[in-house]
Amino acid sequence: MHLNFLVSTVIVIILGALGGHTAAYLHFPMPFLMGSLLTGATVAYLFGHRFPPDYKFPQKLREPFLMVIGVMIGSQVNSALLDLGPAMLLSFLALTLFVPLALAGNVALFERFGADRTTAFFSGTPGGLIESITMAEERHADLSAVMAQQFLRIICVIVIVPVGLSLWIGHPVGSAGGMSLSRGDVDWSKVPFALGIGLIGLWAGHRLRFPAAVLTGPLLFSALVTVLDIFPINLPQWLVNDAQIIVGASLGMRFRGMFGRKLIRALGLAFLSVVWMLCLGALLAFCLTLITGIEFDVLLVGFAPGGVTEMALIALSLAANPAFVTGMHVYRIILTVILMGWATKRGVLPPQN
Repeated sequence: MHLNFLVSTVIVIILGALGGHTAAYLHFPMPFLMGSLLTGATVAYLFGHRFPPDYKFPQKLREPFLMVIGVMIGSQVNSALLDLGPAMLLSFLALTLFVPLALAGNVALFERFGADRTTAFFSGTPGGLIESITMAEERHADLSAVMAQQFLRIICVIVIVPVGLSLWIGHPVGSAGGMSLSRGDVDWSKVPFALGIGLIGLWAGHRLRFPAAVLTGPLLFSALVTVLDIFPINLPQWLVNDAQIIVGASLGMRFRGMFGRKLIRALGLAFLSVVWMLCLGALLAFCLTLITGIEFDVLLVGFAPGGVTEMALIALSLAANPAFVTGMHVYRIILTVILMGWATKRGVLPPQN
């Protein structure tokens, strides 16, 4: 007997919340997103047969939370980055080279192992996890393969980079080292303005036909407001956490049917992809070190295609400016989104069905 649609959705949300809070208690990196996603995937594997055959998490329920995540990412860019001067500019130029080269290498890798061009493209984007998945869904790519690669990439990065740097410098880094970026009390009078920026970005994104407009519109408008110092954008931590839980749990349910050998194969490909991107990032970081004098390990963290929060925590562990690392990662995400939009409009990908 199948559960009905509403009950299925409520169960996914409740279990996703339990998974997210459990992961936070256990100090997982990106706990609310990763914990809810792993819980959703487990539910899909063990109890997927109890859900309606055509069950999909309601898109209209997910969209407001995608908007919140877009606003949150964009708000990480602020005017303090402008004070970093030439070092920030050179780092951005290097990232402008890194993103298309990393993507090209990944596409070649995934196509070599049998993926079609659209699936290989969105599986190989070096950032913008949710943006890539959203656009892959719009382009009818193999969504389970894209999600597997994107999430496994982040898992590989947030395991390899902190462990590698911990061994190198002799003590734990990142969340394992006790670092936190948790928000303090948020002035609730500013929350409506933040959500208003998200709604304006959402409207403008649809009007201007942004790719994955529900996410990219709020992200870009939020970044514009904060970098110009129009007013600070702050969202309460519980809202950011809840948004990640909803998005993570809904994505986890998309793993129905992708387990066993298929998942092991995806993990191997993700590892090769991450090794390629880290080697490319290390080369560019070494060149920047010679020019700017910034420490190699700080620059490497800036190029590592992992989660923004975990990479910023590693920067704190290294006594580096977290705004510098965060700025590099947000720019990487924005640049990746722009590149995805360009590719969909310039015939790089096959025509949309």
